[in-house]
Amino acid sequence: MRSFGYQSSHDSIPLLISDIFLYKNQGNYGLAIEKANFLLELSDEKQGEFYAGLGHLSLAKIHNNLERHKQALEFITLAEEEFLNSNTPYELILAKLCKTQILISIGTPSVRNKIVSSLNECKKLIQQYKLKDLESNLYYTKGLWNKLNNRSKKAIRNFEKALPLNNKYEQDYISSKIYLELAIAYLDLHQIIKAKENAEKAQEYAEIFNFKEILLNTLKLESSIAEENGNFKSALDFSKKYQNKLSENYDSNQLIKNESIVDQSEIDYKNKLIASYNEQNRENNEKLSKSNLTSIFTSALLIIISLLTVSLYRNNKIKLKTNELLVKKNNELLRAKEKAEKAMKAKTQFLSTVSHELRTPLYAVTGLTHLLLQENPTENQKEHLKSLKFSGEYLLTFINDILQINKIEAKKLTIQNVPFYLEEIMSDVINSLNQTSKESNNTIELKIDNTIPAQLIGDPLKLSQIFINLLGNALKFTENGKIILLAETIKETDTHSTIHFEVVDNGIGISEEVQKNIFESFSQGSIQINRKYGGTGLGLNIVKSLLELLKSEINLSSKIGEGSNFYFDIEFEKAKDIEIRREHIGDEINTDEIINNLHLLLVEDNKINQVITKKMLLQKNISCDIADDGYIAIEKAKNNNYDAILMDIHMPGISGLKATKEIRKFNDEVPIIALTAISLDENTDDFYEAGCNDIVTKPFKPDEFYRKIAENILKNLRLN
Repeated sequence: MRSFGYQSSHDSIPLLISDIFLYKNQGNYGLAIEKANFLLELSDEKQGEFYAGLGHLSLAKIHNNLERHKQALEFITLAEEEFLNSNTPYELILAKLCKTQILISIGTPSVRNKIVSSLNECKKLIQQYKLKDLESNLYYTKGLWNKLNNRSKKAIRNFEKALPLNNKYEQDYISSKIYLELAIAYLDLHQIIKAKENAEKAQEYAEIFNFKEILLNTLKLESSIAEENGNFKSALDFSKKYQNKLSENYDSNQLIKNESIVDQSEIDYKNKLIASYNEQNRENNEKLSKSNLTSIFTSALLIIISLLTVSLYRNNKIKLKTNELLVKKNNELLRAKEKAEKAMKAKTQFLSTVSHELRTPLYAVTGLTHLLLQENPTENQKEHLKSLKFSGEYLLTFINDILQINKIEAKKLTIQNVPFYLEEIMSDVINSLNQTSKESNNTIELKIDNTIPAQLIGDPLKLSQIFINLLGNALKFTENGKIILLAETIKETDTHSTIHFEVVDNGIGISEEVQKNIFESFSQGSIQINRKYGGTGLGLNIVKSLLELLKSEINLSSKIGEGSNFYFDIEFEKAKDIEIRREHIGDEINTDEIINNLHLLLVEDNKINQVITKKMLLQKNISCDIADDGYIAIEKAKNNNYDAILMDIHMPGISGLKATKEIRKFNDEVPIIALTAISLDENTDDFYEAGCNDIVTKPFKPDEFYRKIAENILKNLRLN
């Protein structure tokens, strides 16, 4: 007899009974059945009928949960008889209530009269034995009956009377189910607030006690509640949580394992009974070998074995039905998972397409604004143009943030471990924000520990994005102040160095209430703060997600009126004797001097973009020829000498990448700079493989555009 770590004593059997109901309520039906069978074995030794009744009661509840109502009724009938014989009225009433609930689950017209009779019988027994504690269980069952008959208001009254619930075996589980049923009933009556309150209580119970099926039903219900209330973002969040929990709790491997446990548990139990009777048969044969009664006992035992064999066959048929149900649920899970994956893929493709289509007209807006600002507008016109420029840049930032969040959710971001100079990365970020800091009369100070290794191995692009978002956030909420970007070593080994980073400002500070959700998407604070300071509310969420990708976490300390301090730690590998080529050409030479009097080829199919780019080039005394498509570009490159080629990527006919490959077949010296609407954190390997020397993303800032041209011209001069 398998003991499962229990001893067949009065002290350990209550623990076994508790475990049976716990595993059932947590959805671990295989283990619950196995332990219930063990309890049935113990029932031969101690208080037989009572323990057998509890074993059959638990098996009835398990089979009812698995929608195997016929088997559930068979087990509960056995339990009723055993509790009656053992003179345990409390458990007898629980069994009759369970039988009523099974009939309600069946719900066909043929059983409705039986349900009413059973409810009346339970009420009389509770009064007869004066077991007031069980009245709450009766109200719960009445609530299920009224729910079946679409009487939501009556069901609510019944469920509310059932609380607080008294049940020595399943108090927390049934309480959780009552809150869930209340939430469903209130939602049917469109009482959203009460539905949400009860759903949250059900979820709290389910999370504390790991009631998996109740938690899944609660998350699905909360999504419906949010959708009914018009809160579609919250509905989507709950739907995602539901899909994640569904994948965690019912993956195919776990279902197969659960099937195996259920199957083997029942087969083992029957085999043990057969073995026990065989052993008894052998002993009886030895004792009665000299008696004429030998044949009688042998025949009797053979009959018993035959009956057990039939029983085993029957249980195998039941097992097959259980397997079919589990396979069905598994297929439903797989279909739900595929549907969720398709939805995520469609969303990713949609955002990628929309962002590309938005960047092209944004280039026209920002480019024309820049040109108009250079043509000596009046003061009134200048104010309008500055507002237009700010709006264009803000919209571009918003698009980039949305794309970044989408890539993080789709798990498309990967870590690039390459050698880099940390001090240069931090300095470049600060330099890129100089103009923004001047506009709000702020200063940015870099403090870097001289013990930090000069060269580290990590992902400099993602590190730059983290610094830019944190410094941008600090600049937004600070005026006439000081912002510090700090880096210091806190741990070092021969091969690795852990760096502590801080971004400290003396701005308006952040309240404790806002700090609780500040790293969530679209969470900036109050509406007043949003309107005053602007921003998408995505920057800090991006920082949090990028740091999680780098195996770190963001921390915050802040007080209203005193400023804020964002800090985190990252472990880097030390670079070993790697010399990184440094080229800060834009800082070392005069860009205007390098690009003056150049002659370029502009490859662009959009007429507006042609006009804007050509005017921007003419402002710096750069002449250009224009090619409307890739074929014309190839011919012009063959027949003319250009200092550089500006190549649009997405064009009719042949793409910019294909045109670049063709040009490289006869000219491998001329610098080719790709003009594209992708973001720089997307995969750019194809550009360099095709033969592009550099990439400028549209819409671009004019100074960055001129600097890129100068850098590539100077590189080409040095190489040739």
